[in-house]
Amino acid sequence: MAKEIIINHTSHETRVAVMEGGVLSELHHEREQKLRVVDNIYKGKVLNVLPGMESAFVDIGAERAAFLHIDDILPEHEILGNTSNKNGDKQKISQLIKEGQDVLVQVSKGPIGTKGARITNHVSIPGRNLVYLPTAQTLGVSRQISIDKERDRLKDIVNRLRPENSGFIIRTVAEGHTEEDLHSDINYLVSIWEDVLEKYKTLPAPSLLHSDLNVIFRTIRDLFSADIRKLVVDDKEQYQKVRQFVRSYLPRYGSVLENYAKTEPVFDHYGIENEIDRALGNKVWLRSGGHLVIDQTEALTAVDVNTGRFVGKESHEKTILRTNIEAAEELVYQLKLRNIGGIIIIDFIDMETPQHRQMVYQMLKDHLRSDKARSKILQISEMGLVEMTRKRDRENLSRYLCDPCPYCDGSGHIKSASTVSYEAFREIRRSCRRNTKGSIAIFLHSDVFNYIQNTEQEAVETLEVEMGRSITFKISDDMHHEQFELYEY
Repeated sequence: MAKEIIINHTSHETRVAVMEGGVLSELHHEREQKLRVVDNIYKGKVLNVLPGMESAFVDIGAERAAFLHIDDILPEHEILGNTSNKNGDKQKISQLIKEGQDVLVQVSKGPIGTKGARITNHVSIPGRNLVYLPTAQTLGVSRQISIDKERDRLKDIVNRLRPENSGFIIRTVAEGHTEEDLHSDINYLVSIWEDVLEKYKTLPAPSLLHSDLNVIFRTIRDLFSADIRKLVVDDKEQYQKVRQFVRSYLPRYGSVLENYAKTEPVFDHYGIENEIDRALGNKVWLRSGGHLVIDQTEALTAVDVNTGRFVGKESHEKTILRTNIEAAEELVYQLKLRNIGGIIIIDFIDMETPQHRQMVYQMLKDHLRSDKARSKILQISEMGLVEMTRKRDRENLSRYLCDPCPYCDGSGHIKSASTVSYEAFREIRRSCRRNTKGSIAIFLHSDVFNYIQNTEQEAVETLEVEMGRSITFKISDDMHHEQFELYEY
C-alpha cells in the first residue's frame, strides 16, 4: 500500500505522520522539552542493587533513575569487568554489578508514567540496511525478506564483512542492495561504536555517549522504501536539511520530496488533526454505526464493542458478526495509533456460533501481523472476551498529549455538587457541637455554591434554626470542586 510521510515542524515541536492509503497509521512527536531517549547510549553509575528483585537502578542523568534487570546485564562485557562464568550457572546480580560502578548502557524502553527508562548492556545501533550488535554474535535477517536465495546472499555478504565477535540484523530495506552498500553501512556503524567506547573511557558518569537521530531523520532512515509515494515537509529550513540528507544517503528517493507552502496548516490539509482528536477520545465510531469504548487504566486497557446505531439488515447473529469483524480491524488501528501497550482486554459482542468466534479471532490476528510491536493473543472465550498483550516501548498518545484531570486525578469521576454540599452541612454540625457561638462562613466552588442557592435554601434555613447560628456561603474558584473551608467569626 502506498505511503505518505507528512512532517509538521516548529521551533518547539516536530510531528511526523505516516499515512497508508490516505489514512493515518502512525504518529510520532518530539518536543524540545521532552526529547526521545530510546536507543541513546549512556555511561551510567549504579545507584543501588536489589538482589531480591534481581535488578539495579542506574543514574544516567535523567529525572528518574533507570531500571536494569539481571537479564539485561552482559556478564562478560569488558566494561562491566566480570569474569567468565565457566560453569554455565546463572550468576547472582551481586556478582555482576556493584553499587557505585560505572556501566555502559542503552535505553531499551523510554520512561512511562512514573517509571524511569529501562536500560540494557546489550547494545544495538540501527543503520539504514543493518542493525549492529557489538556485544552479540547473532546474524539475523528480517522475516519480511521471504526469498531464501536473497536471504542467503545477504547473510553471506554480512558474515564475510562483519567484525569478529559481533552481530548484525539485516533489515527489510537491505533486500536487493549491493555488497558495497552493506559494507558502507557496516563501516559507519562500527565507527559509531568505536566513538562510544572512546567516550566511555574519558567522560564521567553520568554522560550521554551517543544519541539516535531526531524524529525526522529516524523516520526517513527506518521507513523510506519504494512504497513511499510522497514526503511532505512544511518548514523550508527543515525541508532543505531533509533534501540534503536524502541526496547524500538515499538519492533514488529525491523525487518524492515536497515542500508544503500553503497557508492552511499541513496537518489540517491532510485531515490528521481530526484523527488525533479522535484518538484522544474514549469512544470510536465504526463505519456501520457500531462503536468501541476504550478505557485506559494503570493496570490494563479495556475495550468494549457495541452495535450502537447499527441494527443490520439480516439476522441478529450476522449483525453481531459484522460489528465484531469491523471492531477487530479498527481496534488494531487504534492500538498502533494510540501506542497502547501492556495488558489489553477486549469485550466483543457475545457470539453464539463457535465459527463466528473463530472468524473474529482470526481477523484480529491477521490485522496484528501488520503491527511492528510484538503481541500475544489468546482465543476468544465463550463470554466473548479476548486477552492480549502488546509490547510497550514508549508513552501512549493520551499520556504524551494529556495530563490527568485536576478534579478527578484520572479516575473519571468527581463528587456531585449535592454530595459536596451535604458534606459541608455535616461539617457545620460538627463545628457547632464544638462551639455554640458566632457566625459561620463556608467558602466553596461556584458549582456547589450555585447548587445550594438554587436547590438547598430551605435546608440552609433549617440548619440555621437547628444550630442557632448564622450561616453564609461564599464562592472561591481557587478551590477544587470537592473542597470547602469553614470559618467561624
